[in-house]
Amino acid sequence: MPLLPRKTALLLSSLAAALAFAGCAPKDASAPTTVKIGNLASITGKDASFGQSSTKATRLAIDEINAAGGVLGQQIELIFEDTQSKPGEAAMVVKKLVTRDHVVALIGEVISSRSIEAASVAQTLKIPMLTPTATNPAVTATGDYIFRACFIDPFQGKVLAKFARDDLGSKRAAVLTSTSSSYSTGLSKVFVEQYTEAGGEVVADQKFAEGDKDFKAALTAIRAANPDVIFVPAYYTEASLIAKQARELGITVPLLGGDGWEAPELFEIAGDAVEGCYYSTHFSADSTDPKLQAFVARYRARYDGATPDCMAALGYDAAYLLVDALRRAGSTDPVKIKDALAATRGFEGITGRIDMGPDRNASKPATILKIQNRKPVYVKTIAP
Repeated sequence: MPLLPRKTALLLSSLAAALAFAGCAPKDASAPTTVKIGNLASITGKDASFGQSSTKATRLAIDEINAAGGVLGQQIELIFEDTQSKPGEAAMVVKKLVTRDHVVALIGEVISSRSIEAASVAQTLKIPMLTPTATNPAVTATGDYIFRACFIDPFQGKVLAKFARDDLGSKRAAVLTSTSSSYSTGLSKVFVEQYTEAGGEVVADQKFAEGDKDFKAALTAIRAANPDVIFVPAYYTEASLIAKQARELGITVPLLGGDGWEAPELFEIAGDAVEGCYYSTHFSADSTDPKLQAFVARYRARYDGATPDCMAALGYDAAYLLVDALRRAGSTDPVKIKDALAATRGFEGITGRIDMGPDRNASKPATILKIQNRKPVYVKTIAP
């Protein structure tokens, strides 16, 4: 697991000391009238698109569940906190949700780096945490109370390397990685390993840091290496700028990314620069699956015609997955919820069948999308 920020380490230390002194579990002593579930995500700041989509669909799912009678004979109270896309904020939010609001479980965070911070606190307090979208393996490696509803980066990186070699027919790849993102470095590592193993050559391996705006020096080096494809494991904020600057430098080969590209802002910022590019994700709103289309229709009806993206689909699945565990647990006891989540098999979600593996990662397929006319178009599904 990556080293924790000093702020998070100090928080964990103070939490452990406080709990040991109090000699009590972090739950409400009074008889609850609702089942309280915490929801944390970045709905402001640089990653706001991810958090907004995920949270909207989580709320939709909880409202549907409550309308159908709730869970364990009670209504669900979803208590939301915004992590503001800031390092350290997720750990503070989890502490507040557990020790002050007395939630019995957590849905979130949506970004891998902040999910790692949140997971450390949730594990210390022994409250089940289910991230809808964080794909870095270190998130669930934190401990046995931490789960995810999405696939992990080693699988996503392998899928993208195979697609670049087999479907795009590329022989020479360049990689442009954010050194300050667990998501980016994890995806990049697997892609390079798998692409090389499949017979391809990585001809350029350039780096950048979160917050960078000018990528032309790295792209100039990539252009000189003459790759067939450029792998950009970045979030939409950086990926859109990289695509624009690549085209300005005359680079015409397709760019390839992961689910971090999934946001309307990618098309708004990059415009035609991402035409003909590809990315892997968890869901396609173009699917003809009746269950999926019913979700798309309900989401559009609730949110002024907006089409749900993969973050929304995973937020929706995470809510139903957690409530399914609550029902099977027959209790709001965190230990029983944790055990029920770990025993999840054959859960049919919007993003596919979910079987929870021994490492608490969901085993499920990936979807490849191609950008055409500033919209993602379904290409294929690749199973684990």
